[in-house]
Amino acid sequence: MKFVIGAVLIMFTASAMAAGSSAGYGMGGTFARFDPVVAEYNRSGELFRIEGHCQSACTLFLGIRNMCIEPGAELLFHAGNDRNNAVSVKSTNHMLAAYKPKLRQYLVSNHYVDTPAFHAIPGRELIEKFGYRACPK
Repeated sequence: MKFVIGAVLIMFTASAMAAGSSAGYGMGGTFARFDPVVAEYNRSGELFRIEGHCQSACTLFLGIRNMCIEPGAELLFHAGNDRNNAVSVKSTNHMLAAYKPKLRQYLVSNHYVDTPAFHAIPGRELIEKFGYRACPK
């Protein structure tokens, strides 16, 4: 059983490594799906692109050191939740830790992470207002 779980995690990581982008991860999910990808890209130093629609746990990719955002991307933020879909301070803090301080402050100050409601920020704004790097063309 441990082998099967390990193989599945490797497949997810290998899939993201091969793609080098948030494609296929845009609808979010559990931290267990995203944290290994973030860790692998931070270990490898390979470029990771955030593109298109990226909501919820997908925004954890902002914590990848060699990451860029396509200006046309749209990232959606909300409060983290627990397994019962109740707002969770621990899950919210996990997500906030992946963001640059200026974005973190903005999300908290504007109450974007107080509720499960989504709040969209365009990629262009993340680049211009919060100092994230634009993807090369």
